[in-house]
Amino acid sequence: MSNQIPVRDVTPKQVEAVDLYAKREKIYTRSFKGIFRNLRLGGGALLFILYFGTVWLNWGDRQAVWWNLPERKFYVFGATFWPQDFMLLSWLLIICAFGLFFITVFAGRVWCGYTCPQSVYTWVYMWAEKVTEGDRNQRMKLDKSPMSAQKFLRKLAKHSIWLGVALLTGITFVGYFTPIRELVPDLLTLEVGGWAAFWIGFFTLATYGNAGYLREQVCIYMCPYARFQSVMFDKDTLIVSYDPGRGEKRGPRKKGDMDYRKEGLGDCIDCKMCVHVCPTGIDIRDGLQIECIGCAACVDACDSIMDKMGYPRGLVSYTTEHNLSGQKTHLVRPRLIGYAVALIAMMGLFGYALMERSLVKLDVIKDRVMFRYNEDGHLENAYTLKVMNKAQQPVTFVIEVEGMDGLVYHGKREVTALAGEVLPVQVDLSLDPKLLQASTNTIVFHVRAKDDPQISNHTDSRFTGPVR
Repeated sequence: MSNQIPVRDVTPKQVEAVDLYAKREKIYTRSFKGIFRNLRLGGGALLFILYFGTVWLNWGDRQAVWWNLPERKFYVFGATFWPQDFMLLSWLLIICAFGLFFITVFAGRVWCGYTCPQSVYTWVYMWAEKVTEGDRNQRMKLDKSPMSAQKFLRKLAKHSIWLGVALLTGITFVGYFTPIRELVPDLLTLEVGGWAAFWIGFFTLATYGNAGYLREQVCIYMCPYARFQSVMFDKDTLIVSYDPGRGEKRGPRKKGDMDYRKEGLGDCIDCKMCVHVCPTGIDIRDGLQIECIGCAACVDACDSIMDKMGYPRGLVSYTTEHNLSGQKTHLVRPRLIGYAVALIAMMGLFGYALMERSLVKLDVIKDRVMFRYNEDGHLENAYTLKVMNKAQQPVTFVIEVEGMDGLVYHGKREVTALAGEVLPVQVDLSLDPKLLQASTNTIVFHVRAKDDPQISNHTDSRFTGPVR
């Protein structure tokens, strides 16, 4: 056995540095036409009309949709909501969540591609680029060229449109909280309040930055939906996909060449149109990716190329994994049915809660003094009743109390509250001490509209006396 001790290699090893930060490459999209583009334009136009138009509608003597934060009143056309009604907002958000789940299971990220505000504004901003700087190749050439008067004017026109759209967005958003017909004149005369000016500036910069600069970065890195949407997909979900069985092997060929199959080529001519029109810059031919927002721009672009080449459409299409693998697609399946049932049930409950929402709210505040004796020697408790009229017109309410025999009511029995008014009412209740059964007794205050008994509400309280 050798007694030699092995010599340890102390030569320093070369360490390779890896930069985990990938520099962003600007995406230059190409203009295109197609049925899905038209659907997206129609949906975006409808959303813009709803957002920018609703704020200018009136309902009686006020703005139809107005979140009046100082008075804590939220007007939605003919209805007035209060902070106490925020449970309805929770229901509405849950309904929207399940609606999004249902749509995602059925057709993937169509919400992102067609109705998400980030996507809608991004398409508008890309349109502004096209009309001011030209199509894809022209914009690329313009960006590489040195600064000149023409380049400066084109860039100025683009950013002016961007800022104009962003400013209108900010003004409209604040107009839902500050009446728009007062806000606009105040802006023009520079008399707008500090908070209104701050939020207009904030949403202007947010819109300008998100749709003008961040764009696909919001969808890829900032939006949580991109992270969990794949969990809701299954092999029967309709997603934008490339058919490799039909498209491969890729390769260029002349228009009208129908012998390409003999050369081992598929229908894909490798024109990269699907990549050039994608707002997130991906190649759909690489399969489903987290960056895909399901906008079907690649479908329109590929269909136009297939038409020119004389090939059937559908090389890139809305399809399913099962369909691509030659299996049968099951559009109706347990998960989809479950989401549909939950969505319908919640919508029904929300509608019921909305219809049954009481137009009067009653709060009872008991005096700090537990009890006292009046001049007749009877026990007396004092209360402050706050009657909130949620109706759009003045209502006369009748107040009653029950729960104890011999209880005597002292105070106004009928009160009239204006529309949206919270009316305080002072009430004293007295009782012969001989009729007191316990030191603490439950009583119920009732309030109802004099002309409409269906408008009513009630609240429990306590009548207290000495310990027996």
